[in-house]
Amino acid sequence: MNILAVESSCDETAVAVVRDGRTVLSDAIASQIDMHTLYGGVVPEIASRKHLEAVCLMADQALSQAGISRGEIDAVACTYAPGLIGAVLVGVNFAKSVAWGLNVPLIPVHHIRGHIAANYITHPDLEPPFLCLCVSGGNTMIVNVRDYTDMALLGATRDDAAGECFDKVARVLGIGYPGGGPMDRLAAGGDPKKYPLPRSKVDGAPLDMSFSGLKTAALNLIHNAQQKGEELDLPSFAASFGQAVSDELVPRAVEAARMLGYGKVAAAGGVAANSRIRADLAAACAREGWQLYLPERKLCGDNGAMIGCQGYYEYLAGHQADLTLNGYAGREIGCNDWRAC
Repeated sequence: MNILAVESSCDETAVAVVRDGRTVLSDAIASQIDMHTLYGGVVPEIASRKHLEAVCLMADQALSQAGISRGEIDAVACTYAPGLIGAVLVGVNFAKSVAWGLNVPLIPVHHIRGHIAANYITHPDLEPPFLCLCVSGGNTMIVNVRDYTDMALLGATRDDAAGECFDKVARVLGIGYPGGGPMDRLAAGGDPKKYPLPRSKVDGAPLDMSFSGLKTAALNLIHNAQQKGEELDLPSFAASFGQAVSDELVPRAVEAARMLGYGKVAAAGGVAANSRIRADLAAACAREGWQLYLPERKLCGDNGAMIGCQGYYEYLAGHQADLTLNGYAGREIGCNDWRAC
């Protein structure tokens, strides 16, 4: 089964062709990073307009790379939530028009489910159930993946997403946008214990997280050094910040995995490419004797392949939409009814 998959939830316009859920025939991506770097973050209106400009070209490119014709497409999948609503709507409406024009099924895909599915591409042997730590610029979640389309949220951030904190700190340091990659590279060789930064706890919710205090403390540290004319040890600061983020994420993922007892842990999302987090997860899983699944770094960010992969399992579960499908800024990960949750 060949699925044409569309992803446009933030600042990448991505269209892929995926066969039978795990074979990626093509994955065309148009990035808007250069444009949004001028503003230090994603400008939603600009993102939406750039998706409009790129989506048809990416679709043609994906078909060309896959070496198949439009008539060989068996279904169309798209991210319908969550994300920047204007950006999401571009992908949804493009997918609806293609599905209508080709007279094939339309499959709505939750963006975070797509990130989880990136692991199936890297690890064809991976099957649910497993615990997944989902960490990106807009979302930070601990998810019980009971089956391909049966998922439950165990814990989440109460405020900022981990990736958003990396972006804001990197912007203040002036080292680039998005901030995850530059902060990760800067941390190489740094002392992760040099700068004390806070770790949070949420009363009554041990698996929930909060990153606003960490972000504020890091920004205050930078500003205080600037005001006093002191020079920060930037590699050690970046390493200390990355360690603080990892210390928020990994122990909670481990606690959740112990509760579930699956013996399998995965990570997903753009922040899952972070070296410190990957290393800490690997060490924790080795201590516990669990299997760890990490997507290739190129599949951690937004891409169409992950949507096509998850779309296949949504299709098998009977989750199809009609041409009234809408886009949504937010949606529970456990939602299997595209009409309302």
